[in-house]
Amino acid sequence: MKIVFMGTPGFAVESLKAIHEAGFEIVGVITAPDRASGRGLNIKQSEVKQYALEHSMNILQPTNLKDPKFISNLADLKADLQVVVAFRMLPEVVWNMPPKGSINLHASLLPNYRGAAPINWAIINGEKESGVSTFFLKHEIDTGDIIVQKSCKINSDETAGSLHDKLMLIGAEALIETLNHVKNNNIDGIPQQLSGKEKKAPKIFKDDCRINWNMPAIHIDQFIRGLNPYPTAWTKINNKTLRIKIGKATKRSDLQIGELRLESGKIYIGCKEQCIQVSQLQIEGKKVMSGIEFANGYLNYNGHLLK
Repeated sequence: MKIVFMGTPGFAVESLKAIHEAGFEIVGVITAPDRASGRGLNIKQSEVKQYALEHSMNILQPTNLKDPKFISNLADLKADLQVVVAFRMLPEVVWNMPPKGSINLHASLLPNYRGAAPINWAIINGEKESGVSTFFLKHEIDTGDIIVQKSCKINSDETAGSLHDKLMLIGAEALIETLNHVKNNNIDGIPQQLSGKEKKAPKIFKDDCRINWNMPAIHIDQFIRGLNPYPTAWTKINNKTLRIKIGKATKRSDLQIGELRLESGKIYIGCKEQCIQVSQLQIEGKKVMSGIEFANGYLNYNGHLLK
């Protein structure tokens, strides 16, 4: 069974590695073009490309997935199946090309959390469980029949980063199980059952990451963890952006909403209910620092109201 793999970030590498090590024939790897990154604008290769280069895989990096030349090159690979993990939306001419179809791995228990940011939103919304789903691609995004699902627990201190790493591993397992089903013609996909109450996972923009201190502390705790390590929750203090990396809900409830209090090397911020204790943060123009470092260097911010 000849496979074309499509993916770009680190999340997809574990799946590519699993497919490679399981002995499947990978005839092509499609990933994002190299891009300039950082202050020096150094050219950066995707993590998927780096793995593919290390293992002498055939790599294609189209800028336009509808480019006739790319379509022709893809067709020349004569893949039986395409596997898509953390990649772009595909045009029908691409996903409908292989005789066995195109399989996608999504980091949620579909039909919940369809969209671009399922890991972040699961934590922001306080879910106790997450997981992965594999399905065949069709016209509507994340709507195909489910082939394999695997679940995992979301811990009380889970961040988007730690859940990402869990799902990356179980996603690779689910993908290998899926490919074995396809290889053995043992595919019996289950249509997604909709109740009308499904939660969505839209793309997260900078303005979406601003903390609303009028929320209860437990919800702000989830919000901060759901945006850690990226794109990071933030607020404003004295007209400067303050990024909150790590914060935990506490039972303290004697502060005004948004009030920042520095006490004994600890940072507390008042919420609608109780308050948040911050242990790692970054003020605009400065490096990431601990709560103690901030408390020692920014005593003049004591009593400020965050906005």
